[in-house]
Amino acid sequence: MSPATPQRKALSVISVDVISGPPPAIAEIDSHETLVTAPWLHPEIHDDLPELSVHVIGTYYGAPSPRVWRHGRMRLEGVGRPGAFAVVPAHHGGRWDIERPAPLSYVLLSDARLQAFAEQNSARGGRVELLPRIGEPDPVGAHVLRALSRQAAHPDRVAGLFIEQTLDLLCGHLLRVHSSLGRVPPPVPRRGLLPWQVRRVTAYMRDRLDQEIGLNELAGLLGLSRFHFCTAFRLATGQTPHEWLSQRRIERARELLGNPSLRVTDIALTVGYNTHSAFSASFRRATGLTPSDFRRSLKS
Repeated sequence: MSPATPQRKALSVISVDVISGPPPAIAEIDSHETLVTAPWLHPEIHDDLPELSVHVIGTYYGAPSPRVWRHGRMRLEGVGRPGAFAVVPAHHGGRWDIERPAPLSYVLLSDARLQAFAEQNSARGGRVELLPRIGEPDPVGAHVLRALSRQAAHPDRVAGLFIEQTLDLLCGHLLRVHSSLGRVPPPVPRRGLLPWQVRRVTAYMRDRLDQEIGLNELAGLLGLSRFHFCTAFRLATGQTPHEWLSQRRIERARELLGNPSLRVTDIALTVGYNTHSAFSASFRRATGLTPSDFRRSLKS
């Protein structure tokens, strides 16, 4: 992502004018005009803060932290705590009073990305406006942000399909719960993919286990939107595209580990992992063993 993007500029403003400290680990999703941060300690503040050109979506960690936000005639009060949610729409500055430090993780989301998602997935026309929130109880939204934050905390393990699906989930949640739309009609199609569609998509993924595969790429094979494709794929297979692809990669890795002439690092690259650590973590989650331990178990 270029340093000149709105997300990068917003991160710079937050780190200088708000946090006054070095930025945390981040995950940059250039194709989605989005930047995700790991948890970041937000200090006590009693000051006017600048408006940003992107939407700032956050969730809280740690002990309760009371806060008040004033923007024009608006005055919001809330308590930052685990399970709570914050939405600072683009171009909303104002006075902030935050009583005690508390960690937050952020998603910096461009308005163009949000509007494009709304146009593709909402039956209602017109522009979508996000609603300001601070300390809003929202365990679902907080859970989605925490999942994204975990990806940002381990940039060497970032999974493209997982990030894309989770960002779509976040955008849908924002539209349903925290926007002027109030509620988005259920996505279409409501049925799963047809058998031939499943075969085409899964064959495409199986032939490219060593490559980074995006949701737009898969949806384009069938002429569907990314969001509709993901829903239809899950209805047809019982898994998200990311889950299906991860399972095939681990299955292939298990087969290759049976060949003692292949190095574990080479097997990781063959099944689509750029680093040994990312491969080992995924393999252990799926099998309960590291790749090396699994290989040793085959000899016993």
